[in-house]
Amino acid sequence: MLARQNWSKNVEFLLAAIGYCVGLGNVWRFPYLCYSSGGGAFLVPFFLMLILCAVPLLYMELAVGQYTQNGPVGALAKLCPLFKGAGLATVVISFLFTTYYNVIIAWAFYYLFHCFQSVLPWTACDHDWNSPNCWDGTATQNYTNSTTNTSYLGPAMKPNGTISPTEDFYQSYVLERSSGIEETGRLKWELALILLMCWVIVYFCIWKGPKSTGKVVYFTATFPYVVLVVLLVRGVTLPGSLNGILFFIRPKWELLLDPKVWVNAAAQNFNSIGIAFGGIITMSSYNKFNNRIIRDVLVIAVVDAITCLLAGFAIFSILGNLAENQGKDVGDVIQQGPGLVFVIYPEAFTTMPVPQLFAAVFFFMLINLGIDSQFASTEVIVTTINDHFHPQVKKYLKRKEVLVAVVCALSFLCGLPNVTQGGYYFFSLIDHYAAAVSLMYLAFFEVIAITWFYGARRLGRNIKEMNGSTPNIFFIVCWYFISPLFIFGIWLFSMISYRPFQLDGYDYPVWATVLGWFIAALSVLCVPIGMVHSIYQAKGNNLWQKLKNSIVSPLDDPNEIFHLNPYNGGPEKKENFDAI
Repeated sequence: MLARQNWSKNVEFLLAAIGYCVGLGNVWRFPYLCYSSGGGAFLVPFFLMLILCAVPLLYMELAVGQYTQNGPVGALAKLCPLFKGAGLATVVISFLFTTYYNVIIAWAFYYLFHCFQSVLPWTACDHDWNSPNCWDGTATQNYTNSTTNTSYLGPAMKPNGTISPTEDFYQSYVLERSSGIEETGRLKWELALILLMCWVIVYFCIWKGPKSTGKVVYFTATFPYVVLVVLLVRGVTLPGSLNGILFFIRPKWELLLDPKVWVNAAAQNFNSIGIAFGGIITMSSYNKFNNRIIRDVLVIAVVDAITCLLAGFAIFSILGNLAENQGKDVGDVIQQGPGLVFVIYPEAFTTMPVPQLFAAVFFFMLINLGIDSQFASTEVIVTTINDHFHPQVKKYLKRKEVLVAVVCALSFLCGLPNVTQGGYYFFSLIDHYAAAVSLMYLAFFEVIAITWFYGARRLGRNIKEMNGSTPNIFFIVCWYFISPLFIFGIWLFSMISYRPFQLDGYDYPVWATVLGWFIAALSVLCVPIGMVHSIYQAKGNNLWQKLKNSIVSPLDDPNEIFHLNPYNGGPEKKENFDAI
């Protein structure tokens, strides 16, 4: 067994983990969720879920990856073989994630390239590609009332059925969006080439493992904060910004009685920090054995929460100005998801001095936010294959760099349907079913496997072996009871309140819904399949003996216990299990 690579410095791991956790969702999902789920009141369930679920589970995943020195599949197999399928499921989710997440980065590059023009192309409706429904909302109407002999000069009322130039640019030019998923249409070659470029960037970010990734994150993980601060400073100086900020934080306490608000708070924390996606376990598996875990937990969680708030204030300050310029309420200009950053924000920039500069900096920030999450998710796949099929990789691919190229190429090809004219429908379908449907299900089995079958107290002793002290009793209680109960309750509520997926009022055909559930099943079925495989491989003369042995951690067998020497990274046998 080859010695495992380590991060050159702890700060490189921290920046990589922060870059992975702080992604596009912090910019477009949290602000909208906060506004729609109670404003300032949403911060109560958000921080409760952060403290009682996200932080303890982040601690758990960091400890598991660092102790086992394996990716999610190997880590779960070492702790409780019966649940190794939950680890495989996170790899499946990461693969599905990589196929469509890079498309968002490609869109951001597409916008960035169009920023270098004297007039931004999304400011008017006089282009050949504009649809008949395009209407310039910044135009003014000027008329004289013959009765009162008074004139009016101001924003014209937007006719029904029309769309703004920014939305038309996004829908008709960038996406060339068809009427439904049934109309796949042609491949958008310019987007396909940009998508290829994105994958080349990802390749060179991770081709040498932590050694190359650790150098990239010094820029990609820090630059977005510079931009967010600049946007916030600029935003609060604009007219109407205070209205936007107040709209963002004004509490609606009655919404705290709505279970969906609590589900949204949990989902935001899980998606943002990346619980049950496999990335945290994978990145921490490259840590040195005695790395201080609790310090990393607190830094990652605090930075992630601050980023959510910083992005919210920056975005709503600018939305307040946009609403004032259009004579609308802030609630009438906000959108959720990609529409917030590809429609509303570009429209807001058109009212600023030097809009090309602000737009270019903003989209470059989006690229950096996305690329960190993208290469970390790709690393999950590469690490898993390398951990479990290393002899085959060495035999057929010769070098890890070739394996990275194969994974990137396969993900690129699987992502091509997302850059067709019907690609937005595929993109949204995968985004919904790949993780949203199955994430809590997988998180529940992961937590149960580690804290109940392997044992929360035992994990605490492992942490003491690495760091010299056991975790606070708060974490033990959360691992045993609070986190699993919250996850199960949220999962149950999500299943009870399930509704067929819709996209902007568009109903997917039956075959597309079936396809969506098939995508969800790719990860969900990994758990029972992994159980069957573990029981089949376990020692024993009958099914009951095999089941019992499949629950026992391989670490219980002194002949199979090994971990990395904290001083040289080499494999070291553990002679006395009682010391663990």
